[in-house]
Amino acid sequence: MIKVSVLYPSGDGKTFDDDYYRDRHMPMVQQMVGHKLKDYSIDRGIGGGGADAPPPFLAAGHLLFESMEDYETGFGPHTKAIMADVANYTNIRPTLQISEMVR
Repeated sequence: MIKVSVLYPSGDGKTFDDDYYRDRHMPMVQQMVGHKLKDYSIDRGIGGGGADAPPPFLAAGHLLFESMEDYETGFGPHTKAIMADVANYTNIRPTLQISEMVR
């Protein structure tokens, strides 16, 4: 399995609309990508490593695919449309990480 993590770093002046991301953006991604997207989850950052430390990320979206090929052929053709929607819920430039799940 391949996990694509889209991470939204926290910081001064950074905003993130959880409701829009949950109710509109991720369902749109799921509809565009179709059956190649096996599942997705959304995290909201609530804390960092120490007492009262802010979270390093305000939010994260995780998308699961069977393979890199499924990610590339499912997500790739829709990248521009998906990225164009980012401004509707955040002023943060997301960081992308692609991982192979080992367990």
